[in-house]
Amino acid sequence: MTTDHQKGAIAETAIAAAAVRLGIGVSRPIGGVERYDLIFDLHPRLVRVQCKWGVRDGEVIIVRCLSSRRSGVGHVRRAYTAQECDALAAYCAELGSCYFLPIGAFSGRTAIQLRLAPARNNQALRVNWAADFAFEALDWSEFRGP
Repeated sequence: MTTDHQKGAIAETAIAAAAVRLGIGVSRPIGGVERYDLIFDLHPRLVRVQCKWGVRDGEVIIVRCLSSRRSGVGHVRRAYTAQECDALAAYCAELGSCYFLPIGAFSGRTAIQLRLAPARNNQALRVNWAADFAFEALDWSEFRGP
């Protein structure tokens, strides 16, 4: 049985490897107190990336957009803000693929669904297509900044 901590480590490693394969510089913050796991160097911009484990549920990949931990007062959940990270990157082990979600795609949400195939009701408006966020499909120059 894979623990949540192990899943996080697997996701972080897979995301870093995928970024390196695309020629993106990857750094890791020291100390473990930041709300992001990796820094992508997109020349000239540095992007703070929180890594997540994406879970496939039928024709969607579910990516949680918050942190969750136990504390003395119970279970604490916190959403990510633009002050804490610039993007989420998710790894779906079942598909062996990575996805990059800029903060604008998930801000204020607890989870985002990335659709792998059309919905049974053919809904197309406001659908987050997994293919649009796949590492290999992105035009990374969009995230480089001025």
